[in-house]
Amino acid sequence: MRTVLLTTDSREHLRDYSNPNPGFGTAPAALLEGFAQLPEVEIHVVSCVQRPVVSPEKIAPNIFYHSLLVPKLGWLRTGYQGCIRAVRRKLKEIQPDLVHGQGMERDCSISAVFSGFPNVLTIHGNMRLIARLHGAKPFTYGWLAAKLEGFTIPRADGVVCITNYTREAVQSLAKKTWVIPNAVDASFFEVQPSLVPDAPPIGLCVGTICLRKNQNDFIRALDPLAREKRFKIIFLGQVENNAYSGEFLRLVQERPWCEHAGFADRDRLREHFKAATVLALPTLEDNCPMVVLEAMAAGVPVLASRVGGVPDLFEDEKTGLFCNPLDAASMRDGLARLLAGGEFPRQMAAAAKVRAQERFRPVVIARRHMEIYHEVLSARS
Repeated sequence: MRTVLLTTDSREHLRDYSNPNPGFGTAPAALLEGFAQLPEVEIHVVSCVQRPVVSPEKIAPNIFYHSLLVPKLGWLRTGYQGCIRAVRRKLKEIQPDLVHGQGMERDCSISAVFSGFPNVLTIHGNMRLIARLHGAKPFTYGWLAAKLEGFTIPRADGVVCITNYTREAVQSLAKKTWVIPNAVDASFFEVQPSLVPDAPPIGLCVGTICLRKNQNDFIRALDPLAREKRFKIIFLGQVENNAYSGEFLRLVQERPWCEHAGFADRDRLREHFKAATVLALPTLEDNCPMVVLEAMAAGVPVLASRVGGVPDLFEDEKTGLFCNPLDAASMRDGLARLLAGGEFPRQMAAAAKVRAQERFRPVVIARRHMEIYHEVLSARS
């Protein structure tokens, strides 16, 4: 089978056009890692960029890469017309059996549904739900992304939902839905702890510093615990230029047990996992947060909000621990249980690692995608 995967090249996202190596989002990259283990499939990765880049012809023996130059005018301001046309021209050359658009945030979904070939979409972030949570104003990026999601879903042959939360949000619009979680980079399963004796236990909180991720209320919730116990919370995530981030930086600066270590790529995150006692995710809304899957794979106990798609990822008290992000005592007590150490978090983390190996390994997820592709093509026939 010949499949085209439409996804964003991180060089475009970061404006890093001098880098000779393409990069992709965490979930698409792990999926490609799985496809590389299936020689029976031929994958063509197609990404649009606004400036010329040097790219390899292949990124694996059975995975080809194509970067398409699209001037700035052909992007969001024109409804991605330039991307749609460039992708259609490339697809005429490739002649795929199926096109898979990864994500609703940019051009990939609309290019997939206008490709002229059988197609499916994957939703990573529920743009309509996020826009509603943030009260996105008309014609802002969040508002436009939500409109794009509502436009493309009914026009696809089906939607891959990474949690039941997404399925519930789109099933009234989509022709067909499937639930498949994201794959996890295999290197996270190899993480080995390197805890420092007598060092305070470390909690990691990973995510862009924003209202949706709820870091500020989480910090305030832990103040009583910090007066009783010795621990450290390290925040990893990009700071945006807004009032919420300003308040976050002030809260961190005032508390010696808090540290903001900036954005962490996957290499840095693995290093932080080695020393972490717990991963905390006090989010108000999330679909399938990759950091939860990665912590499970790395054997780091997880405390996360019982919101969105998170309940699909682990079982409370067995492979993870839930908290209520609107209840300070719930967040505080949950973290205290895991920071305390002992058999409970150790057994929970061990069970989570086994569960992650069963569900989230790249080749497992890639094979499930192949089943969907065959189903779509059979239905078309």
